[in-house]
Amino acid sequence: MYRTVGILLIVTIALSVAHPSLSDDYDSDKRHHPRLPDENKPGLPKSKNAEQEQTIEYWRNQAKATVEKLLAKKENTNVAKNVIMFLGDGMSISTVAMARVYAGGEEKPLSFEEFPYVGMSKTYCVNYQVADSACTATAYLTGVKGNYETIGVNAHVPVRDCNAARNRTTHTSSIGQWAMDAGKDAGIVTTTRVTHASPSGMYAHIAFRDWEDDYWVQMDGCSPNEVDDIAEQLVYGETAPRLRVILGGGRREFMDREIHQDYETGQGGFRSDGRHLINEWLKNGPVGQNRTFVWKRSDLMAVDPHRTDRLLGMFEPSHCVYNLDRVHKNLDEEPTLSEMVDKATDILSTNPEGFFLFVEGGRIDHGHHDNQARYAIDETVEFAKAIELARKKFSEEDTLIVVTSDHSHSVSFSGYPSRGQDIFGPAGTGKDGIPYMTISYANGLGFYKHVDEAKGTRANVREMVDAGADNFPFPAMLPVDLETHGGEDVAVYASGPWAHLFTGSYEQNVIPHMMAYAACIGNGLKACPEN
Repeated sequence: MYRTVGILLIVTIALSVAHPSLSDDYDSDKRHHPRLPDENKPGLPKSKNAEQEQTIEYWRNQAKATVEKLLAKKENTNVAKNVIMFLGDGMSISTVAMARVYAGGEEKPLSFEEFPYVGMSKTYCVNYQVADSACTATAYLTGVKGNYETIGVNAHVPVRDCNAARNRTTHTSSIGQWAMDAGKDAGIVTTTRVTHASPSGMYAHIAFRDWEDDYWVQMDGCSPNEVDDIAEQLVYGETAPRLRVILGGGRREFMDREIHQDYETGQGGFRSDGRHLINEWLKNGPVGQNRTFVWKRSDLMAVDPHRTDRLLGMFEPSHCVYNLDRVHKNLDEEPTLSEMVDKATDILSTNPEGFFLFVEGGRIDHGHHDNQARYAIDETVEFAKAIELARKKFSEEDTLIVVTSDHSHSVSFSGYPSRGQDIFGPAGTGKDGIPYMTISYANGLGFYKHVDEAKGTRANVREMVDAGADNFPFPAMLPVDLETHGGEDVAVYASGPWAHLFTGSYEQNVIPHMMAYAACIGNGLKACPEN
């Protein structure tokens, strides 16, 4: 026996000498799985189930409950009277995971994560691997993929082409229009400008997303007499004047910069044609139609759903404020996303035929673009609250709710942070002896905050006095003016009639066709027996 062991030992040593890669592989494997500084410290995870999580029975019972829940699922093949689409702009899967930790802990799902069906959506544009919010809005609202930065037109329209989008054969129609053509009502709720890329997908047809007013049409060398800007299309276009509710920000796109003053700030708008499109919107309806415009929360809350034929609310000159700013700066006249959704659905519910509502949590994207992760994550939690309100307000029997994102971001949730650790804190220490953050970005202006280019060193986040500020920029690997989108697929969560259609992996433009199928609207396939 001893002779055998000795022979094996000699062979092992000989092999390691002859093939040093064997020992290298061993060292490499150890580097892949480092010893963590706190792995041998006593203590329990910071969760409500801390004691139970140490037992075998807890995890087996949890798994059993999950399997039983999956087995009990039954496909709902009712016709969807109502469809609500929630779009978290830039809400990557990592963003969802970080928001979960921020909201209640690693084990606590956000409201929409408890929906019974989940799928994956491919987000690329016709001409770009990594999409923007314009081409994606065209996909998930009109069912057709287009080019980067174009809205409501097919890929025959190049970006910034003054004339191509004037050809109506290139125009795509939205699911909001399909719903209204079927006798339902439709609406938009967003935390961005109502003329921004995502909400514009409901009603606009334009070759460049930045043409929100006539001034920027001119700046790109086009004639406002030939190109209708997005704000003008909201007032006079084919689809937007029929929308029952439009809530968000963006007053500046509707007022002249020299002649008019904003209701709240007293400053001029962005237009250069002397027009006040909000006043024109108020007069654009038929005689006897009650059109209401509001610009502050108290007026929104006072709107009577049964006496309002059309509601337009814009609560900021540009985008709605971040929720953290609303809370910490006591901005009481700024409505929450949940409050806007609640009022919008009150109004839309007065139509016995039902409705389609598009809701965007748009500032998730803006927080990521500035590497300001606290804003982005908090906006995701507010987004989840609005979804929870809607799911509780409407029955799963007749209301389909679909939750998704338009694209991802370059944000990363990484390192080896302990369970229950602050998601906005450090996750470990680098080889340079300096802590690194749980949240980081592949690119963005956070580079300058965290990297000293002259010295070639990283700044110590523990020494930054503003590290806890709402607008604190998280580290980025390389400097760009705005952090970029990501190209990976995004999740789609569904609950209600025909929610089981939303499983699997599919092109983003399929989403409105599946919603239309469930609601029996549009010109495609329908769930209705007579079709």
